[in-house]
Formats: sequence, structure tokens, C-alpha cells
Amino acid sequence: MQIEILLFGILRDVVGENKLSRQVMSGITLETLRHDLLNTFPALAHYKNYSIAVNEAYAENGYTIQENDVVALIPPVSGG
Repeated sequence: MQIEILLFGILRDVVGENKLSRQVMSGITLETLRHDLLNTFPALAHYKNYSIAVNEAYAENGYTIQENDVVALIPPVSGG
């Protein structure tokens, strides 16, 4: 199935794109997607604390991704 992945902040810089279209297996969870992305983009290992939103709502690692979901990788927010 096809999903769209949006990347923000440092994660966009690490991957080199602000949006990815990705073919994934039906029934994939966010946790599995994280592992797949880490295999594709090993530099993500330095940013393990990023959040994931699905269709503009934060989601947990156990969430099962559905066809045409929009997944967003959001880096930790920092400031001062």
C-alpha cells in the first residue's frame, strides 16, 4: 500500500527530502516503519526521540498504518 511521509526540521535535513512516497506492506505498524526508515536512512539513529503523527494527530508505535495515511516525522522541539 502507498503512504506519504512528511519530514520536518533536522529530520528533513538528514533524509534530504521534505516528503517521501513509500510503498509498505499492509498491516505495518509505526514501530516497524521506524525500523524500515532507520535501515534506509542510518543517520536517523542520532534522532531516535522524534514523534510521529498520522493524519495530523500524534500516534503511538503500535498504530497500524492504513492505505493513504499521511505520516509526519516531527523532531523534538527545543528552544530557549
